Amino acid sequence: MTTTNSPDLRYAITSDNSAYLDSLHAQWLADPKSVNPQTAALFETLDDSAPQRPSSAEGGASASLRDEQLRHAFRVSGHLSAQLDPLALHPPRQQDALSPTDADPSLLTRLKRAYCGTIGVEFMHLLDDAQRQWWIERFETPHQAPLPLSPDHILTLLTRSEGFETFCQQRFTGMRRFGLEGSESLNVALQTLINCAMQSNSASISLGMPHRGRLNAMANILRKPYAAIFSEFAGQSFHPEGIPVSGDVKYHLGTATTLHQGRHQLRLALLPNPSHLEAVDPVVLGRVRADQDRHHDAQRQKHLGVLVHGDAAFAGQGVVYETLQLSRLEGYRTGGTVHLIVNNQIGFTTGQEAAHSGIWNSDVAKTVQAPILHVNGDDPEAVARCAMLAHEWRQTFGTDIVVDIIAYRRHGHNETDDPGFTQPAMVETIKNHPTLRRLYAQKLQEKGAIKDDHAQRLWDDVQATLERAFKEADRYQPDPTEWLDYSPQDPTRLQDTPQRIQPMTGVPLPRLLTVGEGLTATPRDFHVHPRLARQLKTRNDALTAHGPIDWATAESLAFGTLALDGHPVRLSGQDSGRGTFSQRHAVLSDQKTGAHYTPLAHIARRQAPVEIWDSPLSEYGVLGFEYGYSQGNPEALVLWEAQFGDFANGAQIMIDQFLAAGETKWLRTSGLTLLLPHGYEGAGPEHSSARPERFLQLCAENNLRVCMPSTPASFFHTLRRQIARRCRKPLVVFTPKSLLRHKKAVSTLEEMGPHTRFQPVLGDPATPKNARRIVICSGKVYYDLLAAREEQKLEGIALIRLEQLYPYPHQPLADVLAQHPNASDVIWCQEEPRNSGAWRFIDRRIEYTLRDLNHSVSRLRYVGRDASASPATGNASMHKEQQEALVAAALTGDEIPERTPPS
Repeated sequence: MTTTNSPDLRYAITSDNSAYLDSLHAQWLADPKSVNPQTAALFETLDDSAPQRPSSAEGGASASLRDEQLRHAFRVSGHLSAQLDPLALHPPRQQDALSPTDADPSLLTRLKRAYCGTIGVEFMHLLDDAQRQWWIERFETPHQAPLPLSPDHILTLLTRSEGFETFCQQRFTGMRRFGLEGSESLNVALQTLINCAMQSNSASISLGMPHRGRLNAMANILRKPYAAIFSEFAGQSFHPEGIPVSGDVKYHLGTATTLHQGRHQLRLALLPNPSHLEAVDPVVLGRVRADQDRHHDAQRQKHLGVLVHGDAAFAGQGVVYETLQLSRLEGYRTGGTVHLIVNNQIGFTTGQEAAHSGIWNSDVAKTVQAPILHVNGDDPEAVARCAMLAHEWRQTFGTDIVVDIIAYRRHGHNETDDPGFTQPAMVETIKNHPTLRRLYAQKLQEKGAIKDDHAQRLWDDVQATLERAFKEADRYQPDPTEWLDYSPQDPTRLQDTPQRIQPMTGVPLPRLLTVGEGLTATPRDFHVHPRLARQLKTRNDALTAHGPIDWATAESLAFGTLALDGHPVRLSGQDSGRGTFSQRHAVLSDQKTGAHYTPLAHIARRQAPVEIWDSPLSEYGVLGFEYGYSQGNPEALVLWEAQFGDFANGAQIMIDQFLAAGETKWLRTSGLTLLLPHGYEGAGPEHSSARPERFLQLCAENNLRVCMPSTPASFFHTLRRQIARRCRKPLVVFTPKSLLRHKKAVSTLEEMGPHTRFQPVLGDPATPKNARRIVICSGKVYYDLLAAREEQKLEGIALIRLEQLYPYPHQPLADVLAQHPNASDVIWCQEEPRNSGAWRFIDRRIEYTLRDLNHSVSRLRYVGRDASASPATGNASMHKEQQEALVAAALTGDEIPERTPPS
């Protein structure tokens, strides 16, 4: 062989190049002269797992060494030469290293059969020797375990899958359904995983998948009645009557069923998801983790997550990488996820050559040491084997695995799309390609496994079943238990208005002191940082004196009392253990050993868990995970904290599609709490605003709770109300930064004691009645106004705080405003620019409250920063000037000249 122009690898050894390096290394093993001298010298010096090459003086490589080199080459690169494309549009890559002229013919045949058939496996990137050996044994041992599906079962499943699509195409011509034609073997993989899970006594499978093939899987895997699906095609509602929701298209909906095998049962749930590709991935993992924690599944074997991906989406969507990175982290691991890629070899109209930069679309999974199986979708028995191996791998090693089912789609992106515009060769090949059901039936007939008319009789039976369901569709009534995650007899779950009485959330003082004692206690042999030890003592002294209680202490009291009440607490986010502003210190680090200790988790012997997790530097994936967790454990207080509030925009898809709209689209409730640090302190445009306007714009139909508490006690009650109130809604809390240590922003223990509750509006204790000017505000700006009022000794000005912005507290605000009937000026004051913050949301609502009161003032005035494209200035002196101007204008009633006309 001639020497190739392979690059000098001394500066190119990175994980990104692992597949290429493996291939080049196999080439070097077969012929050292086939790579450039620098690369050959580098491979000679590396301590490789393959046996050492003998010197030329020993007369060349022995036969056994040649055999081992050949095995190594196939293990590394065999997948590149496997017969994987059912359309044969992309022939296998021929590699000289896999066809040496001096190879043992018998061994070469066995290795080609093992690694170059309709399954290709990538496992040599795994660092664990035992894991690599596990795959070697399963591919190079001639005797294979029997499949959990019989050939007749596979044929029946393929007949149902193809039959469903054919029937829909005939009865609902031109309607989008994102059919599974060409990729029916996905259902074989799913059914295999279900059977394996049943055999291993698993309790549940949570499934996430895109719209491609979703209806087919619902019908033939999750056993959703055909009549229910056909009724949705006809335009009937998917949900029971009397529930006011907007709904969603049928291929975004979820469903669930319980499967029985003897006395064992398995809950199978398909989670709803939007069109935003892969967004459901971390939601499924969070749901699985919640099931595991709630049922004390410490080994993480009883509850399984399965994610179905599109090939282009798996390679292209960043949330896939974020989700994979959670897989081995202590706070997020679920014992391994099975990933199934439905590889249509095209993404909408984009070919694979433009879809990703790696060798395979699945290359990103190598970053978490996941083995990858590539399988020809036209070989359903091979697909079943891969799914069986995937389940066995997860049960054995508890880590992720990928099965890449290489198939095709018989129609376009949807049934109304013409793929011939951009993929003429593929379309023509598909037209002449038999369906998978026909291919498999023919194979079984040729083997004598079925009679010649068996396949046709199966087809006729399926079509007759579908026809009966079609006739029943117009009479189908949805079952409430299929959709609601609460009792349909409990309508309060859909209601959350401030006019309803706030639940009592105060706690007896002895119980508060018990929590306080626990949160400042550490084991005797635990070495606390000296500065932190003083801080813990200060907290303990404040609790003993019943105050002043700061923000972090009030938060800990809320967490601890909920845990004593039996409600788990889970908080995760970037640096949440210590707190971004070094305020929380919920997780302590031993200064000598580095061991971690969470005092809140050790308050009493009988308490619910309290878990505080530092998350990876991810918003999209982690927020999705916590949303899923909140659905899986409704009795827990589940919180996600942004390092700074504006970082929530990295998870905007989750907020828009799941958090804000999940209940009205899919009838799925969540009590997830978001903690978003917010406040203008001159920190610049990136760390000032958590963008309250964006959350308020999403508010409708009582879908969210949006709060900006101004005192530790208010925050305490806000958190406890999430559990005390039966109505589960996501809570968005704009938490402070400078107020964490503000001398005025403190509370007493009695304000959290018996007979206390959350107050959505706080009146002005210093000006209880008959103020001449009313300033309404939220959050930190109150303390700036208060300081200026005290410094200037101004009287007759009432400062009213809205602790809750949504649901808008009309009656509580009206009750406070009624104490000042003669005020001649009512102002809304905010730190944020006019086009940000709460102004555009709150303006007409407060105006309505004033008119409803017949107040002397009917129009609210705005005081705050001028409209701005950027959330805040980055200039400290400009910030100070703006802040002083808006505070002065609010207290004096003066107007702030606008630089530009209102826009």
